[in-house]
Amino acid sequence: MNEHFLKRLIGYALIADILIIDQLSKWMVLEWAIRPHIQPEAPSLGFFDWITSTNRLPFTSIEVTPFFNIVMVWNQGISFGLFQSDTPYFLIGLALAISALFGVWLSRATGWLQAISLGLVIGGAIGNVLDRLRFGAVADFLDFHALGWHYPAFNVADMCIVIGIALLVFDGLFLEAKREKNTQNNA
Repeated sequence: MNEHFLKRLIGYALIADILIIDQLSKWMVLEWAIRPHIQPEAPSLGFFDWITSTNRLPFTSIEVTPFFNIVMVWNQGISFGLFQSDTPYFLIGLALAISALFGVWLSRATGWLQAISLGLVIGGAIGNVLDRLRFGAVADFLDFHALGWHYPAFNVADMCIVIGIALLVFDGLFLEAKREKNTQNNA
């Protein structure tokens, strides 16, 4: 197998892994932490029942530590609650268009970090698209806070998007020029 093929394979495999991890984490938190807190008498849904459900749990907050809560927040906008909208279709279309463009970029990735970063971003974006398709909003549940200040609630998909973008910036600033120089020297 050539290296270019392996980079693409790793990137696309990472997309699938992120989708699975994101959806499993949402199911586990919503059904095994939040539902028993809100509806102690209601049984938790199994994963396959949950994945087809469109029912939204109401807001709640469960204190885990003095600086971390598990919350139930439905984000109808994008990062940090920006561009809130009752109709998710524009955001779904935008996320899918960006994911498609990043998918083309991934198919042409020249570096390992670039391929991994793109896989993280695409996987996270599609994970949140699945929520928007099912619920009309994204399920966010991680809430870090200190001294009365709360970082906006987020989920695993959001973490992957942020980490992936940060790694893409790092790659573009520090590694891309080295790859280009090596390619020119080897030509």
